Amino acid sequence: QVQLIESGGGLVQAGDSLRLSCAGSGRTLRNYAMGWFRQAPGKEREFVAAITWGGATTVYADSVKGRFTISRDNAKNTVYLHMNVLKLEDAAVYYCAAKRTSTSLSVIKEYDYWGQGTQVTVSS
Repeated sequence: QVQLIESGGGLVQAGDSLRLSCAGSGRTLRNYAMGWFRQAPGKEREFVAAITWGGATTVYADSVKGRFTISRDNAKNTVYLHMNVLKLEDAAVYYCAAKRTSTSLSVIKEYDYWGQGTQVTVSS
């Protein structure tokens, strides 16, 4: 069993940066591909970014490409989402998730474990 705990969310202004963290416990995250997803009020949960277990491959949603960076530190059992030039439409609850394989990285239902989420609020 993998437990995931997100942190780093908060209230920022448009144009600001924020770094989210996802700490794993129970099992090492080095055996899992990791993803970040988000869900805004009244909207479905959507894919944001993902990274393979060794970090060699990263995938991004078009809406965040060039602004967000996913990274991982397997020694710390932690995955990060660096968010730059935040926009109003980036406001959402952000979730990290783990999956056993490195295929279908953007597919929500393919993920096996989920965190509880961290709120990101962007003001103008």
